[in-house]
Amino acid sequence: MLGYLLLPAYRPILSLLRGTALLLAATGLHSLLLPLRGQAEGFSTASLGLLGTAWAGGFVAGCILAPRLVRKAGHVRAFGTFAASGATIALLTGLLVDEFVWIVLRAFTGFTMAGAYMVIESWLSEKSTNENRGSVFGLYMVVSYAALTAGQMLVALADVKSASLFMVAGIFFSLSLIPTAVSSAATPMPLTAVSLDLKGLYAKSPLAVSGCFLIGVANGAWGTLGAVYGARIGIANAGIALMTSVVVVAGAVTQFPVGRLSDTMDRRVVLAASSFGAAVVALLIFLLQPRSPVSVVAAAAAFGALAYALYPIVVAHANDHARPDEFVKVSSGLLLLYGFGTMAGPMIGAALMSGLRPESLFLATGAAHGLLAAYALMRIKTRASVPRATKSPFKTLPAERASTPEALRLDPRRGSDEE
Repeated sequence: MLGYLLLPAYRPILSLLRGTALLLAATGLHSLLLPLRGQAEGFSTASLGLLGTAWAGGFVAGCILAPRLVRKAGHVRAFGTFAASGATIALLTGLLVDEFVWIVLRAFTGFTMAGAYMVIESWLSEKSTNENRGSVFGLYMVVSYAALTAGQMLVALADVKSASLFMVAGIFFSLSLIPTAVSSAATPMPLTAVSLDLKGLYAKSPLAVSGCFLIGVANGAWGTLGAVYGARIGIANAGIALMTSVVVVAGAVTQFPVGRLSDTMDRRVVLAASSFGAAVVALLIFLLQPRSPVSVVAAAAAFGALAYALYPIVVAHANDHARPDEFVKVSSGLLLLYGFGTMAGPMIGAALMSGLRPESLFLATGAAHGLLAAYALMRIKTRASVPRATKSPFKTLPAERASTPEALRLDPRRGSDEE
């Protein structure tokens, strides 16, 4: 990666990648800090679940509405507004420790982060060329995963009951606007308008429509309540930070080999096997109830390795049945379906955790993955597989945080003439 960054062609994106890293570090810290502090304050499980639902709802709304706001204000001023709003919200959550206030603020966080991500991603797309688009996309994925993981690990540096970590998150949000504010790059193209053509998506791939929603349910449940699960089984904050980070890293590591395997055989077989494996791991965690930090982290790694490899396989499967110039349209629609799933997942997980024990969170993820595996097997029997020669090549995607349609313009699978 350093070799790429030393090339003159990649120097214009360095400041944008720094802004991305700071933004995602702030997001990783803040998103893990809230459920830990809420758990320490005695917030109800339903309220903690609503934090994730509110964020996902705000993020989906931001993907739809942010392009209009950016067109009116311009990219630089819009990004400054989004980043400053993120900093303000982070500080307010440290100042106003109330579950209902947090739920409302979390929705605004999702909206502002969607807008901020879209501005950065559109800028990266504008600075890339057809020759280096794949490398820029890869660098963006590496920076995204590394910064998100680093932000989560910062939780271990201070007491979650103090205001210091909220202030650190606010500082990172504020710092993220500097690289774009001082950039002399030309204003990027207008942001991509997002719409959901559910009928058209279902006609192309019923499995992709159902799969993105179910994967969103599982990832949304874990992403919101994984820290709560760790706290309730007695894991220290440092262990919880490591556990949540390992899930992301394990998923990032396995995406490539699993995805390449799906390029060589029927993707639905790979999807069914990985989904079934994730469901089995979830069931074992529920039954065995691991308690030691080592066993919990190991179980989380196994879960992440399987669960977080699913989303890009579903997207690749959908694009196998679409024209190259439909990549952004299809992937954007699937992104919204994933977002709707992440809205439902935290509430399902919270209801199970309230009625049963902490490991019941994995009943929510296991049920979603089990349904996905069963439906994938059913689709294998009802539709012929796509010939290998006509498949859309697999590319990794950031499933831990929902990417925006602007990131799809960076993907080299996008048709060169696609708007």
